[in-house]
Amino acid sequence: MMSAYFAFSRTLAVAALVLGAAQHASAQINLVGYWNPLYDEDWLERIPGPDIGDFLGLPITGAARLRANAWDSGLLTLPEHQCKPHPSTYGFRGVGQLRIWEERDPASQQLIKLNTHIQWQEQRREIWMDGRPHPSEFEPHTWQGFSTGRFEGDVLVVRTTHLKAGWMRRNGLPLSDRATLTERFFRHDDVLTHVMMIEDPVYLTEPLIKTNGFVLLPNGFMEPYPCRPADEIPRAKGEVPHHQPGTNPHIREFAEKHGLPYEATRGGAETALPEFMLTLPSLPKATLAPASELPEGVRE
Repeated sequence: MMSAYFAFSRTLAVAALVLGAAQHASAQINLVGYWNPLYDEDWLERIPGPDIGDFLGLPITGAARLRANAWDSGLLTLPEHQCKPHPSTYGFRGVGQLRIWEERDPASQQLIKLNTHIQWQEQRREIWMDGRPHPSEFEPHTWQGFSTGRFEGDVLVVRTTHLKAGWMRRNGLPLSDRATLTERFFRHDDVLTHVMMIEDPVYLTEPLIKTNGFVLLPNGFMEPYPCRPADEIPRAKGEVPHHQPGTNPHIREFAEKHGLPYEATRGGAETALPEFMLTLPSLPKATLAPASELPEGVRE
């Protein structure tokens, strides 16, 4: 009789452990599948790309502004730049389908890592879910960095370090190799919301926060994306497209085209605040001058 009692108690204990594990697992939202990016939030920035000189509302430092002023889009035609993938700090804002899949321990079925693959330039990323620490600061940096994740309820939280120098906007605004990324993934039925927060002590005065949306593709399929660099534009050996400080002739065009105060387009954390709006009436608006009146050389 006593042995039967102990056997029954043991069965209840095992059942409780199984139910507890199932409840814990249920909190880990399932992100597996093919996801199509939604661009309706900020289509102009993510598809055709931002204007030169459009730094509106971004908490950039003076160093970031100087780097962007010197940037020339011709840089992207150099063979060594043609097949660069987006870094993790920008990849989810780019084009191309997103695929997410799991790797689990075959015996325990514990989640080891999540893999993400973005079609454009085949951006492959590993998000370690097994509690391992981030590597030493002396370890190499990569385009996708080193990512670890955890679940907070039904939200996936990811932390990424060890990133190569990248960009926060595709008009020359840079990110340094000291930038770090914190992400949160929220799933609501067939819609995935991705919230990213970038911190960079070199080029940002405060965290930069962006959101991106995806919709599930029930029968998703991803084509390969081979890339082979080529000499697109003949250039002298060693020539790198750029602008010397103060000589970029395009830096005012965004403000002139939209009739905005030039100071407002130069970015900085203060330009995102309501208080900055109160100063706009007192700032002169940039006007598009006739070509015959454009000065040679410096327009800054």
